[in-house]
Amino acid sequence: MIPTSFPDRDEIARLSASMLLEVEAVHFNAADPFTLASGLPSPVYIDCRKLISFPRIRATLMDFLAVTVMRDAGFEAFDNVAGGETAGIPFAAFVAERLALPMTYVRKKPKGYGRNARIEGVMNEGERVLLVEDLTTDGGSKLSFVDAIRETGASCADTAVIFYYGIFPETTETLSSHGIRLHHLCTWWDVLEVARSSEKFDRETLKEVESFLRAPRAWQDARKK
Repeated sequence: MIPTSFPDRDEIARLSASMLLEVEAVHFNAADPFTLASGLPSPVYIDCRKLISFPRIRATLMDFLAVTVMRDAGFEAFDNVAGGETAGIPFAAFVAERLALPMTYVRKKPKGYGRNARIEGVMNEGERVLLVEDLTTDGGSKLSFVDAIRETGASCADTAVIFYYGIFPETTETLSSHGIRLHHLCTWWDVLEVARSSEKFDRETLKEVESFLRAPRAWQDARKK
């Protein structure tokens, strides 16, 4: 069902952050930082994959994502919704259902047998494709998916995510230089604001998290092993 009414951006951001905290998709640990895929330390970690196990929250967030895309890009802006392997696949399916559009997904690399395809499902030349993923940090991982979509002769100028880190200034430049617009529901700043009001985290932890968010590269450089 296509959503036809929705709250404003600030309320979407607040509610989205609150739901991520409610299902404990958000983790803060300043004393013993997490190690990211890059090998760098971080006092924050988010696991959006957990959302698929919470139907009411999942449905609300997918409504929010669908209306955010329609409001920002247009109500008839897309012909196909593609999910990035693997975390983006379920969210792309949910968004495609709401937008009443075909759904496809993009592999990280060719599967190595059969058709050796990167695109699964039907994607046609000339189609306008929305790439859906769970989150983005610096935007770099989106480029390979977008390139694979464009190689089919389709176009891809938009990507939509539930969560955007919002702390790396190069993200917007990385995406825009590749001709991609980013649509998102909330950032770490929204999560931090809700976390402060929830009293689930101690003051020192939140202070350290804010220190990281304001200067993530410097925070990581100071704690490299």
